[in-house]
Amino acid sequence: MARQPKSAQSEQDREKSRNIGALRGLGPFVRPYRVLAFFAFCALTLTASVSLMLPVAVRRVVDNFGTESDALLDKYFLAALGFAALLAVGTALRYLLVTRLGELVVTDIRKAVFGRVIGMSPAFYETIMTGEVLSRITTDTTVIQSVIGSSVSIALRNMMLFLGGLVLMLFTSTKLTLMVLLVVPMVIVPILVLGRRLRKLSRENQDWIAESSGNASEALLSVQTVQAFTHEAQSRSSFDRVTNLSLEAAMRRINTRALLTMIVIFLIFTGVVIVLWMGARDVRAGGMSVGVLVQFVIYSVMVAGAVGALSEIWSELQRAAGATERLVELLFANDTVHDPETPVALPSPVRGEISFENVSFQYPSRPNVSALDAVDLTIAPGETVAFVGPSGAGKTTIIQMIQRFYDPNEGRVALDGIALTDMDRDAFRQHMALVPQDPVIFANSARENIRFGRPEATDAEVEAAAKAAAAHEFITALPEGYDSQLGERGVMISGGQKQRIAIARAILRDAPVLLLDEATSALDAESERLVQAAVDELAQSRTTLIVAHRLATVKKADRIVVMDAGRIVAQGRHDDLVAQGGLYAKLARLQFTSGAA
Repeated sequence: MARQPKSAQSEQDREKSRNIGALRGLGPFVRPYRVLAFFAFCALTLTASVSLMLPVAVRRVVDNFGTESDALLDKYFLAALGFAALLAVGTALRYLLVTRLGELVVTDIRKAVFGRVIGMSPAFYETIMTGEVLSRITTDTTVIQSVIGSSVSIALRNMMLFLGGLVLMLFTSTKLTLMVLLVVPMVIVPILVLGRRLRKLSRENQDWIAESSGNASEALLSVQTVQAFTHEAQSRSSFDRVTNLSLEAAMRRINTRALLTMIVIFLIFTGVVIVLWMGARDVRAGGMSVGVLVQFVIYSVMVAGAVGALSEIWSELQRAAGATERLVELLFANDTVHDPETPVALPSPVRGEISFENVSFQYPSRPNVSALDAVDLTIAPGETVAFVGPSGAGKTTIIQMIQRFYDPNEGRVALDGIALTDMDRDAFRQHMALVPQDPVIFANSARENIRFGRPEATDAEVEAAAKAAAAHEFITALPEGYDSQLGERGVMISGGQKQRIAIARAILRDAPVLLLDEATSALDAESERLVQAAVDELAQSRTTLIVAHRLATVKKADRIVVMDAGRIVAQGRHDDLVAQGGLYAKLARLQFTSGAA
């Protein structure tokens, strides 16, 4: 049995549609364009109707070819040209309308899915790779675009040709039509049986493509680490393995579809040959005219072609059903962090008081390990509080809880006395400025990277923030100054320069709450001195939380909170904590003893 991709392995844990009905999930996106869809349907009906009228005209010509006048024959052929013109116009109109419909619907789906996932809490991304999300937004929406912009209209047209052709076949020759209908069950059975397998294989193929995309995304985003540890061969091998498994799944899908096509076409044309044989005998016996037989044969070919096309399109619709399932999963994915239905407004102006009330928390991926354990802490407006302790003590978790990236399992976190869970996340986050330990630099100019902190800021304000963060000098030295592109994830600048850009961004935001998570860890001594002075100046008028391993950067804090194993083990100023002994005094001895810093 073939190995299943990770996303497929968890399939039993997720509610999924097992049939083509999953396409109903596209309804909300098609509904706004129902007028466009209606006119597309009208154009489609026109082309199908014209196609069904052509065999009648052919019959008249064949039966009266030798008896009608030249003028009447000319009218027949002119009428045929008119039908051809109608068919051409209707087909072009159908293509135009359904293609536009497909583009519009897929654009809305991509916007909706991205809008949903960009607001999902970090807990969501603990269980799904970013590359898989991107694969769903790109690969799966492309499948849907192909189906809405082509396959659905072709399916409807062939359905009309099938039903209309079948009715007209009955009017043409009931006897021969009954013979044709004997073939239909033989065609439908393999479509249903193999079609179900096709859908399963299509889903598996798409899951492997998503895993391949996630694998590549992870490696490329960490390309320097991959190369530094000479891990290229292993990364290539891993990607090749997943891609080959995707290829194997695709081959199984292709083989199944080819088998289905072969069976359907053979059965259909076997039936057509039998019907032709019987019709030819009736013509020889005088039971029907040549024109009637020709009309019936044309309708038979139409119906057979429609059934054959439907069998092929069925697998495309099943692929779209699988893609729709995956996208709908993202749209309706459960997020443990969500805004309340009736949010409470923050008082104005925001004072910046932060309180933790008996807060305990475990990360979803580590439910048995307490990141925070019964933390009680109140930070006064304008107070500068530093958090120190060994790695894994819970310092960064404090910063994440204040931004409500996660909700506590017990207790509550409040800003100015209002629980974060009672407010819109955007409402309180706009009053916070963050400098993360690993600063994020976007593939944009230095100016726009800083302006990310406050999009409406002027160029002068951007440059003032850069100067305060000791970033102005290196930015002006870049080839195009503030307009220099910094590359994806800031590959054009050093780690310390990235951090100064991030600090300038936070300074520009000018928020009442400032969060510094190892904000100066990547700076050289001179830059750290300059930035520390800027941070000290900035912190005077706002609530500031500093996470630091280097105690020299937090000696001036109003209060130092010492953490260990998710608990607060001591609080106080630097000198008092050193005098008390304990964990902080141990850390201080390690860092401040000559030669140990």
